[in-house]
Amino acid sequence: MTSMSRARVARRIAAGAAYGGGGIGLAGAAAVGLVLAEVQLAKRAVGNGTAPHAPSAEGLYGNGCTAAGEPPLRLMMLGDSTAAGQGVRRAGQTPGALLASGLAAVAERPVHLRNVALPGACSDDLERQVALTLADSDRVPDVCVIMIGANDVTHRMPATRSVRYLATAVRRLRTAGAEVVVGTCPDLGTIEPVQQPLRWLARRASRQLAAAQTIGVVEQGGRTVSLGDLLGPEFAANPRELFGPDSYHPSAEGYATAAMAVLPTVCAALGLWPAEEERPDVSRREGFLPVARAAAEAASEAGTEVTAAMPTGPRGPWALLKRRRRRRVGEAEPSPTSPSGV
Repeated sequence: MTSMSRARVARRIAAGAAYGGGGIGLAGAAAVGLVLAEVQLAKRAVGNGTAPHAPSAEGLYGNGCTAAGEPPLRLMMLGDSTAAGQGVRRAGQTPGALLASGLAAVAERPVHLRNVALPGACSDDLERQVALTLADSDRVPDVCVIMIGANDVTHRMPATRSVRYLATAVRRLRTAGAEVVVGTCPDLGTIEPVQQPLRWLARRASRQLAAAQTIGVVEQGGRTVSLGDLLGPEFAANPRELFGPDSYHPSAEGYATAAMAVLPTVCAALGLWPAEEERPDVSRREGFLPVARAAAEAASEAGTEVTAAMPTGPRGPWALLKRRRRRRVGEAEPSPTSPSGV
């Protein structure tokens, strides 16, 4: 599917979510049904090797950072098993821990991490997770990271419903004063046991949902990062290195790849990224685009950030598309400190 046609589909899905429209088929009901069956079989076939519960990584990171008496930054993780860190055995290997320690290093300030993500969750669980996040009005997170969408595809949740739940969650968090970064639906077309042609259909469904999620999130004041690499090209090329023992959830190295893709956007949302990095770089094909087109391009290239820009343009809302530099597996990364109280 071309970028322009994906943009049209994404805009239709997002419009349906905003105005209460019915479900729009991602790749046709029958095709998605086949993908669902294949993915569920794959999960059963390989699921015995995974850790049954994600390790708890909640606590304080960057204890050695000095911040002139400032309180720790508050980071909250929401979403599904990806946000929870299912598939690894040590707390420091989870994406929350990696993001918290990386953010503490950049901000030179301690970071307090909480995680309300639920393995197996679809986007309709975000209402519960947001309620937990905002339960204490005196401790609203500075930034929330949401990773969601894969289960929506495999459970055949209509894309309009999926995007509506996510957009509502982003709006509530932004209204409360939190910055929001969403890791969009990963590429399910690289789960090892899924074979062609279902692999292609799973990829198409995943990317269409990711593009529609981007439109819904940006229109509510959040930022998105494409997580195609989470189960994408790097995983397909290095399945033994980047997939975990169950061949479905990422390994520690895979989560590190995803966390390092998200970290620059988290820092930018908090005003911690260098000012020169915030200007679009034409040499990296960055720039201002209609939001639907930016969403479609981001869905095709992992690690791409989309954030709101000019409120209106000749073809509706516009967005800034950024391809931020990011570390690759094997490059130097911030080492997670041991969270206190965990």
